[in-house]
Amino acid sequence: MSRPIFEVIALDAADAVAAQAGGADRLELVSDMAADGLTPTRETFAAVRAAVGIPIRVMLRTGAGFRAGDVDALCRLARDLRAEGADEFVLGFLDEAGAVDLAAVRALAATIAGCRWTFHRAIDHAADRDAVRRALSGMPGLDTYLTAGSAAGVDDGLPTLLAEAARNGSGDPEHAPRLLIGGGLRAEHLPVLRAAGADAFHVGGAVRGTGGWASPVETATVRSWRETLDQPLSQPVG
Repeated sequence: MSRPIFEVIALDAADAVAAQAGGADRLELVSDMAADGLTPTRETFAAVRAAVGIPIRVMLRTGAGFRAGDVDALCRLARDLRAEGADEFVLGFLDEAGAVDLAAVRALAATIAGCRWTFHRAIDHAADRDAVRRALSGMPGLDTYLTAGSAAGVDDGLPTLLAEAARNGSGDPEHAPRLLIGGGLRAEHLPVLRAAGADAFHVGGAVRGTGGWASPVETATVRSWRETLDQPLSQPVG
């Protein structure tokens, strides 16, 4: 297995620099974690892009929850970020019944055409996660699902994650996008997930200090996760 992808949530340039120094492969750039991560400003993206050399996936979301809200406003934000150089994104919307809001997703996907993007943890809150995959199968640019396997987090979602990891690489187009595991992820989850074939992991608060989201990303903690992920599967992990 190739080196696992390690994505870290960043709120600003200082977080980004610390994450890159610790060995993160990619950033998810957001604002306002009190609302579970909203779209950052164009100026914040520009500062982060100038500070680091690793890929940055920028959140497209303007309110808490998984309803799209003003799709035209989201598209304007996406165009502004693209004009600033953003070329990877994170998005995902559900309708009031818990199904994919295809109109909103298609509008954003068209606006960011040519960019790669992640469908975020809306899949964990959907009425039927398999229906999400069917609805989005073949969507241009979609290369990743960020998921904990359950709305409650990785502890509850582990059986679902193991089953889905086994289907990645099976040739099933609904499972062609990479599984990026995050949402209550802890180091002790890694051995069984990696053994099942999972190769991409996402953390946020786990690499910050005791102040939670008010604390910056800690390079040493990112490095510890990186070293754990890089251990061969034949050796104990964690």
